[in-house]
Amino acid sequence: MLYVIFRFLLRVIYTVLFRLEAKDLHHIPADGPVILASNHISNLDPPTIGVKVPRKVYFMAKEELFKVPVLGPLIRSFGAFPVKRGGVSKDAIKSGITLLKEGNVMGIFPEGSRSNAGAAKKGAAMIALRSGATIVPVAIVGGYKLFRKTRVCYGKPIILTEIIDESSSDVLEQVTEVMMSRIAELIKENQ
Repeated sequence: MLYVIFRFLLRVIYTVLFRLEAKDLHHIPADGPVILASNHISNLDPPTIGVKVPRKVYFMAKEELFKVPVLGPLIRSFGAFPVKRGGVSKDAIKSGITLLKEGNVMGIFPEGSRSNAGAAKKGAAMIALRSGATIVPVAIVGGYKLFRKTRVCYGKPIILTEIIDESSSDVLEQVTEVMMSRIAELIKENQ
């Protein structure tokens, strides 16, 4: 219930402050496991890609945030779960795969952090492959300038069975490249 209330409030705030426009929400499957894989430009990105989505979106968040009084329990109630930064967080990966196998939607920033722009890690691909989730590429375009339009664009789903070349020695790299190229195409098309 708290999630629904805050999502409504955030929709109003984002609409007023950033004139947020969600484009092609119909690309997000109505059920089943889905990964929303997005570029990462700001700390505002998680609510941006999830606020207009009709399904609840879960996110990994750096574990330090969960230690902050009030903020920690609040973001946990919104569906965030902790991830250790600086290495592979097996617990976070297991949590993500479990959420997806339960048919949920998870938001992921393949670059890992805002400072890593363009350099994607393979974690999102691994989670998608192990969970059987559909990947929906997402692009946040326009930045976060007050009273100027920010767009969040949802691309056509990436069906893993259609893109994987079985003869490839590195399937994770292959999926990561397709995912990042689709995000880049969305950014270019919507600038």
